[in-house]
Amino acid sequence: MRRSKRRLMNEINVVPYIDVMLVLLIIFMITAPLVNSGQIELPQLGKSLKPPVEPLEVIIKADTSLTLRDHALKGTEQKVNRIELVEAIKQKQARNNDQPVVIAADKSIRYEEVIKVMDILQKQQVKKVGLLAKQK
Repeated sequence: MRRSKRRLMNEINVVPYIDVMLVLLIIFMITAPLVNSGQIELPQLGKSLKPPVEPLEVIIKADTSLTLRDHALKGTEQKVNRIELVEAIKQKQARNNDQPVVIAADKSIRYEEVIKVMDILQKQQVKKVGLLAKQK
């Protein structure tokens, strides 16, 4: 009994694969225009019931004095010290819980003064504290 040696094939017959791919391509070309695109119900944006609340502005002047400006009351300013500042802000936020507080400092003020005011406000659980910057 002689065994026949199997020869290695180094060729692949790709014609059947091309036929299958062409059939699939034709099927997709025919069915793609027939597919209905889904309608998505997007949420609608309505007007807010309340207008946005004007912020309280803590102004640190060049001589490190503090002034509190309430934009909700047409920008009325009140000179305060650090203790009065916290009390005034807490009173105003007790009336309107969503009222933000922004700190505006003279550019000649050391950054340390701004951090001290932010630290005082955060220790007293004043909500929504931010920094105010001038746009170029």
